[in-house]
Amino acid sequence: MTQDNRFDAAMRRALELALRGPARGVNPQVGAVILDRNLNIISEGWHEGSGTPHAEVMALSQLAMMPDGATAVVTLEPCNHTGKTGPCSQALIAAGVSRVVYASSDIGITSGGGAETLRAAGIEVISGVLKAEADFQARVWLTAAKQQRPFVTLKWATTIDGRTAAADGTSQWISGLESRADVHLRRSQLDAILVGTGTAITDNPTLTARRPDGSLYPTQPLRVVLGDRSLPPTLNLFNNEALSLHLRTRDLNQALRHLWELGIKHVWVEGGPGVASQFVKHGLVNEYLIYQAPMLLGGPNASMQDIGVATMSQAIKLQILHTQKLGEDLLIVAAPARESTASAASPLPLEVN
Repeated sequence: MTQDNRFDAAMRRALELALRGPARGVNPQVGAVILDRNLNIISEGWHEGSGTPHAEVMALSQLAMMPDGATAVVTLEPCNHTGKTGPCSQALIAAGVSRVVYASSDIGITSGGGAETLRAAGIEVISGVLKAEADFQARVWLTAAKQQRPFVTLKWATTIDGRTAAADGTSQWISGLESRADVHLRRSQLDAILVGTGTAITDNPTLTARRPDGSLYPTQPLRVVLGDRSLPPTLNLFNNEALSLHLRTRDLNQALRHLWELGIKHVWVEGGPGVASQFVKHGLVNEYLIYQAPMLLGGPNASMQDIGVATMSQAIKLQILHTQKLGEDLLIVAAPARESTASAASPLPLEVN
């Protein structure tokens, strides 16, 4: 890793480009730029999803000829394997770049190792430029790859006094229009949304991603219901607006393994408090998304139930990552304080295509 700041501006541009790619799917969002010997950007690229050219290849394709002394700046270490596309390390070697600069390391067993391949070909490699920013931006993919399961976001809307419904059970609407619009936009970028059978039956949610005018976003998350209770086929979750899956199990780890096998990288847990509390209790939440409305309800319907905390010393501490005002509401994004932006577990043989 280096503190070389000559490439910071180029890496920031590559990080911007990465966000043009889809957040959904098993592949990471990656951006790349090619610099001439004077470190001016002469080409740009980003990954548009599984089966499409990787960011480096898109950037290379825009050049009729590689100038001498060119540098490729990439947000993620160039891949080193053949999946639906070829290895980017070999593409960069064949193109004749003189230097490769990257931010985050590729931790995949099959896709990692690109830096060594580049160095062996005589190409200068500089790693770790804006690594903290890049790791945070790619935290969903990095964490899922290391933990060998989907990244879990726990989302709920709550009052300031921590209630998700009034005493009579009514909950529409705790959050305001701006918060609901934000939720639906984020849903459109997800792989899956998960609720328990109780929420599916009692609230009968649709769990689709809709624009403020009510129309559907072009991409919809998989709607997952967890629990062994039978579900009426007339539920909104079984309409034709998105795919649905009923996992007849109470085993959270088994459910996450099954979703991972289906190619689910990021799952939202949306309720209810029983299911949400179990994910917290078993340490399976990677990030919290809390929409807090300026109202008081009191009563029994707290956002959390038993999470295994009996005394203050057992409190589950969170780190606030981001706050944002949405109309009258406050969005709080947090993570377990013990967890880094990419939690360290044994690496997954994750194929990036």
